[in-house]
Amino acid sequence: MSDLIVQSVQGETMGTFWSVRAVMPAELSLVSRARGIQAVLDRVDGQMSTYKPDSALSLFNAAPAGTWHVLPAECFEVVRHALQVAAESGGAYDPTVGPLVNLWGFGPDASRREPPPDEAIERERARIGWSRLRLDAATHSLYQPGGIYLDLSSVAKGYGVDLVGRHLDAMGIDAWLVEVGGEMKGKGRKPGGSPWRIGIERPGAAVGAVQHMDQLSQVVNLSGRAIATSGDYRRRFDADGVTYSHHIDPRTGRPVPHAVASVSVLAGEAMHADPMGTLMTVLGPDEGMAYARGRGLAVMFILHGAHGLEERLSPAFEAALAS
Repeated sequence: MSDLIVQSVQGETMGTFWSVRAVMPAELSLVSRARGIQAVLDRVDGQMSTYKPDSALSLFNAAPAGTWHVLPAECFEVVRHALQVAAESGGAYDPTVGPLVNLWGFGPDASRREPPPDEAIERERARIGWSRLRLDAATHSLYQPGGIYLDLSSVAKGYGVDLVGRHLDAMGIDAWLVEVGGEMKGKGRKPGGSPWRIGIERPGAAVGAVQHMDQLSQVVNLSGRAIATSGDYRRRFDADGVTYSHHIDPRTGRPVPHAVASVSVLAGEAMHADPMGTLMTVLGPDEGMAYARGRGLAVMFILHGAHGLEERLSPAFEAALAS
């Protein structure tokens, strides 16, 4: 029997990077399978991108009021999950928040360096509302009530991670670690039996430049679970001494005012972890932690405190660190 080794391959998707590490026999090549992995992610991006005018999502967003639209199976699965999270959170998470994201300069439109006027915020708030959407599970159809702009950027990357994992499983690869734009999921163990372990970056470390353990907040075992991290330190702008992050509270139409630097969420599926990071950031440390505790969610907040960064962990996250 040939030796098993960890092989790596990477590429680009959804405006970011993806990577796969997999345990395979030395004589087989993971690089030769890169095209299949890329095709999986291209399918997700091609259906759910708001930057591609011919994606299923963009066509829905541009559709006239009162029309039904059959969605590809993958897109329908993501929309259904996003609407489920919206319902369970009372609209604190809302995948129709896109017009506000764009207005604040964090979408496909031009960026900005000052807050939009109040009247513009109120005008766009009138367009959003997850509860205005209707799904037909029998036909995989979604109803456009008029003016709704769906933005799945808070869940599509996580779904892409899961879909690549399924693709690797179908190829008979039993141990792997998949990352898409910071969302990750692992399965199995490395040669020698050690789990996939990843460090959660402390906010403020330069992208890809974590060199020392003190730049990591926690190290977690990802064998059999996924992680998603949302932060205010990648996409934001400052105006008149105020920092505005890309996390928009759909209930107010404005960036969240909380002292949340980042949120990390562990779950069985990356699609489940991904939107939870957004939701936790919108809810903030107090309401968010209460939500997490009540549902047994594994959540870690990193907060801007009076004396620097502070961590707050849910019981489920503490238990995961010990496993």
